[in-house]
Amino acid sequence: MGLDWTASSIAAAVHDGRCAPLALCDHVDARIDRVEPDIGAFLERCADHARDSARGVDQRVPGERPTLAGVPIALKDNICTTFAKTTCASRILADYRSPYDATVVDRLLRAGALIVGKTNLDEFAMGSSNENSGFHPTRNPWRPDCVPGGSSGGSVAAVASGMVPVALGSDTGGSIRLPAAFCGVVGLKPSYGRVSRYGLVAYGSSLDQIGPIARDVTDVAMVLQVIAGRDERDATSVDEPVPDYRRALEDAALAGCAKTLRIGLPRAYFGDGLHPEVRAAIEAAVEVYRARGATVVEVDMPHAQHVVAVYYLIATAEASSNLARYDGVHYGHRTKSPQNLVDLYAQSRADGFGAEVKRRIMLGTFALSSGYYDAYYDKALRARRLVKDDFDRAFEQVDVLLGPTAPTPAFRFGEKTADPLQMYLADVYTISANLAGVPAISIPCGLSAEGLPIGLQLMGPLFSEERLLQVARLFEQETDWHQRRPPIWAGDGE
Repeated sequence: MGLDWTASSIAAAVHDGRCAPLALCDHVDARIDRVEPDIGAFLERCADHARDSARGVDQRVPGERPTLAGVPIALKDNICTTFAKTTCASRILADYRSPYDATVVDRLLRAGALIVGKTNLDEFAMGSSNENSGFHPTRNPWRPDCVPGGSSGGSVAAVASGMVPVALGSDTGGSIRLPAAFCGVVGLKPSYGRVSRYGLVAYGSSLDQIGPIARDVTDVAMVLQVIAGRDERDATSVDEPVPDYRRALEDAALAGCAKTLRIGLPRAYFGDGLHPEVRAAIEAAVEVYRARGATVVEVDMPHAQHVVAVYYLIATAEASSNLARYDGVHYGHRTKSPQNLVDLYAQSRADGFGAEVKRRIMLGTFALSSGYYDAYYDKALRARRLVKDDFDRAFEQVDVLLGPTAPTPAFRFGEKTADPLQMYLADVYTISANLAGVPAISIPCGLSAEGLPIGLQLMGPLFSEERLLQVARLFEQETDWHQRRPPIWAGDGE
């Protein structure tokens, strides 16, 4: 297989007996060996486990091999695995090994996927740049002095640099879509409840979702088909039928979608703060859809101005609760010489957590504290309902909403670390989908003057992943942005 492999082409070749899974493992190892020192996408590699999986696939009769047979895949390191550590890129979990596999891991392995490693992230998925990892930063394959986005920066960078064709990330407020936009790949946040969260280390329990990352929409659909569906171990997963996402991308289905497509442009997403080059790329994308016959209208999202405040109250409050267990007694790092029990708790957490995690725990604890709960957290929950109502009204008029994924292309390391509020604003266009629970996808739609990718975001009603993937694929049929590759691909001769 060449560098520009896809999950669908690999699975077809393995299914037909034209490609040996063990040879794919050799190819992946060689590519990671060459590229990883410049990118830093992985926290742990799982070469032996991948080879064991490959031997299992190889023993199956060609033609009877499962959906993702032989497809190499990387996992964000907040997804639990028994065969590798699950650190959440935090020193407090530096040596933690889960006693069970996440549901998505079980489903990937049953489908024949080869899990080749665990990828870097902002610590406990808290960040927009991957600068908050407790171990090392991940670099953007397009420009190594720029961030890859976060918190799923390691998974996205592994895909964008050609180390794996697909990966899984998690998205609490844009953590799949933002890095996908910064690195020029496709990233999907499914509807809340579409994919099991069992085995995903919780950050914001009412916001988190696991989703696929790939270089094209077809591969995203292929992975979503495997991981989606009800899980009795996750009370938040929904017993909603899982459509045939691959079949929905066939030409006849796409032609029918284009004829009736109604696209909404939220006025609030095109105001001040949107980079001129991003605006131009999004406007050009709108014209692509118009040329395919779509009806495009402007829509109002009157509470969009409040989403950053609402999100960071709810997310930090949930983080404060979820991270209370990491105290040096129940889980994680324990300080070596505590003076007493209180000091044990305080020093273990002080040593183990990084600055951004501590900041969010403190913000969340304050919002939940006596005397402030009603003024902050309760009010944020009410405002969240209004944000959801905005989406419900918009989807009475249109099939999907279209806008930028991020207000700017990727920024440089250190550019926003001194001002947390500016960093939080990087998620301004993505967090509303998590608050409302609706699915959203980012696809490449342009390059800046500096050669950095620009992402287009599409959002749809609850459990409308099928239509969302179709709309994204329509854009791919008319453009080649998803086929553009970063400079790190040049000169490989593969």
